[in-house]
Amino acid sequence: MYTVAVLALPDAIAFDMATAIETFGRVRLPDGRPGYRLLVAGQEPSVQAGPLRLAIDEGLNALDRADLIVVPGRNDPFAPASPEVLAALQAAAGRKTRIASICVGAFSLAEAGLLDGRDATTHWLVADEFASRYPAIRLNADVLYTDSGDILTSAGAASGLDLCLHIVERDYGTAIAADAARLAVAPLHRPGGQAQYIVRNRPPSRTTLGRTLAWIEANAHRNLALADIAEAAGMSARTLTRRFKDETGQSPMQWVSGVRLRHAQELLETTDHTVDRIAAQTGFPSTSNFRAQFGQVLGVTPGAYRRVFRAQTVA
Repeated sequence: MYTVAVLALPDAIAFDMATAIETFGRVRLPDGRPGYRLLVAGQEPSVQAGPLRLAIDEGLNALDRADLIVVPGRNDPFAPASPEVLAALQAAAGRKTRIASICVGAFSLAEAGLLDGRDATTHWLVADEFASRYPAIRLNADVLYTDSGDILTSAGAASGLDLCLHIVERDYGTAIAADAARLAVAPLHRPGGQAQYIVRNRPPSRTTLGRTLAWIEANAHRNLALADIAEAAGMSARTLTRRFKDETGQSPMQWVSGVRLRHAQELLETTDHTVDRIAAQTGFPSTSNFRAQFGQVLGVTPGAYRRVFRAQTVA
């Protein structure tokens, strides 16, 4: 039996904690024995987790007994962790104890220095800030989780369940993990990654390109070239490209592709239109080009995306 310690941090996201507690706590082996022993450990005797106040029975020294430590996200992911928590995580990593973060819990692992030189992920909404703060970490915001052996990270919210099921499969095999997935009413392996959940190319709140971005939004379905966008912006192609790179991190044509993909996602979610029709409506030069770009960026086919995200109320 493995011992799992869920770390109760101040301002913890209750969903992240509950995901680990419920998933590991309900794993049963073929003879009926539990697969995991659960501990909830923290620095204080109680913590506030959103609207909940949780009583904590175990101190940080309980992490010494753990085979796996789960670090949940916090509602303010940028708030520093206490030196005692960071030291406890560093000591556990030194013992080669497995440590897994859920959602923005990756910030705590990064603050402890446990992710330097490793692959990691976190919620896509804060991925840019994470990459800026921790350049030594190989961030991949497109995946649901990463596993580098003793350190694991997961993307936003429900990706924590994907990671927990992955750990169960790693510990006990596919059959036990599949039973855990059935109890959670979730697939053992979700198709694609976090990339399909990212809202792409929304105009930034602070930009000098507002009118140009709005023009692209309204004209992305057309056969656009860089010269068309530069003319609409009233500047040279070189100046436009430099401004786009500075303010969006993309070239103008990359921005157009992102807008087209977002429009295609919306049509896949809300209409019965064929893939061929959607490709034409959103400005892709061909259906094959649309399928290729969609799969490359989102990690799934347009049909698979529609099956997951299609609104059931469409007439």
